[in-house]
Amino acid sequence: MSYNEIYEKELAFQADRRRATVEFIRIISDLWYDDTVELVLFRNQLLDRNVSEILSLIQYASDFVEKPISIFDAVEIAREIKNHKLPPSKIDIGKLVYEYYLDNNSQSIDNFIDEKLKPAKSNTISEPKDVVLYGFGRIGRLLARELVALTGKGNLMRLRAIVTRGEITESVLEKRASLLRNDSVHGDFHGTVRIDLDKKALIINGATVYVISANTPEEIDYISYGISDALVIDNTGAFRDKESLSRHKKAKGVSKVLLTAPGKGIPNIVHGVNHLEYNASEIDIFSAASCTTNAITPVLKVIEENFGVINGHLETIHAYTNDQNLVDNMHNKYRRGRAAALNMVITETGAGKAVSKALPSFEGKLTSSAIRVPVPNGSLAILNLRIENAASKETINNTLKKHCLEGALVEQIKYSLSNELVSSDIVGTSAPAIFDSNATISNGDGKNIVLYVWYDNEYGYTHQVIRLAKYISQLKKFTYY
Repeated sequence: MSYNEIYEKELAFQADRRRATVEFIRIISDLWYDDTVELVLFRNQLLDRNVSEILSLIQYASDFVEKPISIFDAVEIAREIKNHKLPPSKIDIGKLVYEYYLDNNSQSIDNFIDEKLKPAKSNTISEPKDVVLYGFGRIGRLLARELVALTGKGNLMRLRAIVTRGEITESVLEKRASLLRNDSVHGDFHGTVRIDLDKKALIINGATVYVISANTPEEIDYISYGISDALVIDNTGAFRDKESLSRHKKAKGVSKVLLTAPGKGIPNIVHGVNHLEYNASEIDIFSAASCTTNAITPVLKVIEENFGVINGHLETIHAYTNDQNLVDNMHNKYRRGRAAALNMVITETGAGKAVSKALPSFEGKLTSSAIRVPVPNGSLAILNLRIENAASKETINNTLKKHCLEGALVEQIKYSLSNELVSSDIVGTSAPAIFDSNATISNGDGKNIVLYVWYDNEYGYTHQVIRLAKYISQLKKFTYY
């Protein structure tokens, strides 16, 4: 075969792959908007992805499991899932394709999918949950984006209102809309946002989201806006203990409260690690802990359970935040007053101690400190640990990889294969922890290890908040991971 013939054959194959990907995207959309069935690929979101992004994720999946996963396999499996008419579900199609490959085609795809997804048929459908965002800063706006993207048919969580301070004028609404549409870190919002001054609302993808002005939580009557039994997600940072957060419950129409920061006197939850220890039907106020705690705790849980941790030190290299000064000025914390975009700034972090709230066995085991660095988003946690049972780099990596493939932490830990990973690469990752397998160090007697865990301190954390919000709301949805 000549070079030109080979090239033409390659072009034809590329065209076939792209056609298959277009069909795959259509099935993903149909499943979500018609049946509230969300497909993911080894925890990576597939909704609103273009052809090139889907093919890149397929390549990652193939490299990850070290098996020849293809878009053609994914399309066949997706077609069969669509034929099964499932209740609201979240299904990892990457895992299904991988398992079908291991099955060596011993049965038809129809029978294979029927067997794997049979438990979904007995899944009951829950009532949708109204959600209110109290505050509209970095996390609040990302939550709004993701909640709207995950609305589907509206039978899960529904964003109904945003609470801010100050008068709701036309210019204020326009500014809020603009900040939602455009984001310097995360890019443009994939949807439409316009204002309705008469309603004092943002119209997001055609749905009304009221913008409510309030100075105190208890003064709001959500019922007057048609909102009831709501979950309030407080992302202001103004209320951080049980007493102050309880003020939200005095408002009409509120049943649950979720704090997007470490809290006092309330359960601090890292979803996937300790959320099942708390009964959402008995507890009304929760904390989603911090972004750093959500990044390191899943990885620490794996290491503790498999090797035992004697002690260690956490150093977090953290993106600067709005708490710091843009230029040198007064600040109530040492060093944080210096210009954030010009300096590396040593500061404190409570993440080391906070781990023990989710994993009590870590009480007193970890010291911690932080360095704020001149990047707007994307952070890195370095875990220097002394372990009980010696382990090589390969053993540690294989153990983490196993937990990324199966078990309770598949949404929490993403396994990176890249030798070239840098902070901007992890922006937009929904997992709160990205384990850098190539950076793992095991030295000396195999009991001193260093692990590198990247995290999108905004986006990854936001997805942990949403996962916890679903649990608190007791939304019943079949999952297959």
